[in-house]
Amino acid sequence: MLPLKTAATLPLPGFAQIADDFDLCLCDIWGVVHNGGAAFGAAVEALMAMRERGITVVLVTNAPRPQFEIQRQLEGFGVPQAAWDAIVTSGDACRALIQERAGQPMFRLGPDRDLPLIAGLDAPEVGVGEAAYVLCTGLRDDETETAATYADLLAGFAARGLEMICANPDLVVERGGRIVPCAGSVALAYEELGGKVVYAGKPHPPIYERAFALAQARRGAPVARERVCAIGDAIRTDIAGAHAIGATGIMVLAGIHAQDLMAASWDERHGWLSRQSHRPAYAMPHLVW
Repeated sequence: MLPLKTAATLPLPGFAQIADDFDLCLCDIWGVVHNGGAAFGAAVEALMAMRERGITVVLVTNAPRPQFEIQRQLEGFGVPQAAWDAIVTSGDACRALIQERAGQPMFRLGPDRDLPLIAGLDAPEVGVGEAAYVLCTGLRDDETETAATYADLLAGFAARGLEMICANPDLVVERGGRIVPCAGSVALAYEELGGKVVYAGKPHPPIYERAFALAQARRGAPVARERVCAIGDAIRTDIAGAHAIGATGIMVLAGIHAQDLMAASWDERHGWLSRQSHRPAYAMPHLVW
């Protein structure tokens, strides 16, 4: 198996070529399994083939919603449950962070579609002036807004020293061929103002701790980190997270970095990857078996 720290990322024609190296696959969802509008059939088939080979598949997503909501979405896209063993979301990890602040008044920044994230929690929503902390699940309208839309609001929170929980560390995501901003872009803008942010999802530990616990429960034993791969389309979250946990990073090029990578030659791709904060051990245009 290729070492984690490599001089060059190896092109990977199909996951089957390295399948024997792994017992656990931590696979991103949005950008790898679907694009927000439809599932990628070849990726779904690859995940099913992994499981047939004895690899445990845990889908790990920065979606700021509970696991059951993501499962419902996958089923709506026609993705069968045979494609995964478990799902872990940034929303699951975020709920634990909110529970640690039970009873504290919270200002919620994000769309109402993320309301299931706080369902049943002791997290009273209040106005700007009464909040003890901020929960950011995204932009209220990610089709028209950017982090700059909230500059004054964030400056006010920073001046009061409020902590922000970011339910989705992704800066952007692909939706049906378009790139739209996520909660991570708001959190980054808040940090640039001096605000403190606690992140629930990749590449931070809480979401991986949950993923490893579920994988161990499925397999009945811990999985050695050198037998773990992490597949994703984002350097900042998926590949950085793989490095952080000692897993082998596999990058799907046709996700959020597609504009830089899909039309490029492999020499150009290697140059681009060499300039990033982290680089994957392998790369493939799409997840295929």
